[in-house]
Amino acid sequence: MLTVSGLRKSFGGNQVLKSIDLAVDQGQVLTLIGPSGSGKTTVLRCLNGLEVPDAGTVAFRGGPTVDFGGQVKRRQLMALRDRSAMVFQHYNLFPHMTVLQNIIEGPVQVQKRPKAEVVHEAEELLARMGLAGKRNDYPAQLSGGQQQRVGIVRALALRPSLLLFDEPTSALDPELVGEVLTAIKELAEEGWTMVMVTHELAFAREVASEVVFMDGGVVVERGHPDVVLRNPRQERTRQFVHRLLNPF
Repeated sequence: MLTVSGLRKSFGGNQVLKSIDLAVDQGQVLTLIGPSGSGKTTVLRCLNGLEVPDAGTVAFRGGPTVDFGGQVKRRQLMALRDRSAMVFQHYNLFPHMTVLQNIIEGPVQVQKRPKAEVVHEAEELLARMGLAGKRNDYPAQLSGGQQQRVGIVRALALRPSLLLFDEPTSALDPELVGEVLTAIKELAEEGWTMVMVTHELAFAREVASEVVFMDGGVVVERGHPDVVLRNPRQERTRQFVHRLLNPF
C-alpha cells in the first residue's frame, strides 16, 4: 500500500535519515524500533508530510506519489496528510477545545465533511474507545490514557488509509499503558494499516507483522518479530534488544 524509497533528511549538518527504504502492505503493522536519535520519528513525520525530506519518494498505491528530489508543492504534502493520520507521543490535543471539538476539527475544517455526519461518527468512535461520556470534557479533565485514546479517535475520524503512531505510550504512567495498547491491538485485529514507533518490545512481538530496527539513520535489520526480537542476525540489534529486555 505504501512504498518509501531512498528517503533522506538532514537538520543543519546532522543527517538524520540516510536513504531509508520501506514497504507496507495493506493491513500490515510495521513497527520501528531503535535508540533515541535513530530517525524513527522523522520517518513518520516525512510520511505524514510534517517534514519535507531532502530526497526520496513516498508512494501510496492508488494515490499520491511524491518525489522529494524536485520542488515539492504544498498540495503534494496535503495529499500525504490526507492519506495518513498521526497519533502523537504527547497527545497534541487543543486544550481550549472539548474532546468532541478536538475530534471533529480536522474532518469538518480541513476535509469539509458535513458536521452532523462527523459528530455522529465521532460519538461512535468514542464509544468504541470507552469514552462515551467524555465528549464534553476538556483534555485537562482526562487521564493520560484517556487523552491518548482521544488522540486515536481523532486520527480515525480522518478516515486515513494509514495510521502512524509515534511512541503512543511513552508519556503515560505505567498503569495506563495497557489501556492504550489494548486499543491499538484491537485496531490491528480489525485490519488497519499501521506504522508505529515503540519501545514496547513485547507488544511489538505480539502485534507487528514486521519489525524494523534503525540506528544512526539507517535500517540495520528488518524481518518477522520472532526473528528480529528473539534471534536477531545483527550484533547491533542484539545489543539493543538485550538492553531493553534487561534494563538493570
